[in-house]
Amino acid sequence: MKIKDELDKQIEQGELHVGYKFPSEPEMANKFGVSRETFRAAIKKLEEEGKLRVQHGVGTFVIRQLEQIPSNLARLQSTSEMLKIAGHQEGDQQQSVHNAACTEEWAQFLNIQQGDPVVILERVRTANEEPVMSSFYILPRAIVGNKFEETAFGGSLFKFLEQELNIFVKRSHTELMVPLQTDPRVQSLMLHPNTTVLLMKQTHYDENNFPIFYANDYFRNDVFHFWMERFR
Repeated sequence: MKIKDELDKQIEQGELHVGYKFPSEPEMANKFGVSRETFRAAIKKLEEEGKLRVQHGVGTFVIRQLEQIPSNLARLQSTSEMLKIAGHQEGDQQQSVHNAACTEEWAQFLNIQQGDPVVILERVRTANEEPVMSSFYILPRAIVGNKFEETAFGGSLFKFLEQELNIFVKRSHTELMVPLQTDPRVQSLMLHPNTTVLLMKQTHYDENNFPIFYANDYFRNDVFHFWMERFR
């Protein structure tokens, strides 16, 4: 990571300009006083970030960097983060917490048994006092206990889990869908005739890949714009 950070700095400052060809791998490894495998790992990181192009048998080159993608689907962000980046003032229009028995559908995502107790969190998020997102979260009570009854909840669910339960959500499996217009949560967001809604069904995992909660997140597509960088 130290090698990667140093090369990153040199690229940003223009010392390694677009089109620059690196010396051979043995030379560069010797320059940094590390093994070829260590230097190669640093180069791999920069290649994954789109800063270098590695052509086997030809060389490694600095390439032009693309602009950062807002609301990149490859990056797991909280709704609070996305609204802040877009310059909106976030808020909660309505919120409810109640207990239920786990359904067969939720059980397969959360790796628990059908009928196990779960906590249901429903909320409508606003931007500049207008509803822009509706969410339905299912959390196993074995994980969250009575925390939602004992502690006032608001803002980012990720932060709440970190601060109150020391749970860090690191990744998710996400299915993108276009929900039916008859869905009540879709209708609650259709304030304008041309409003469209995108549904993300997401299972969120901690750093040990243990499922923490399952969510149905409905986003107004005229407010949230999601992008993904694709490679060939």
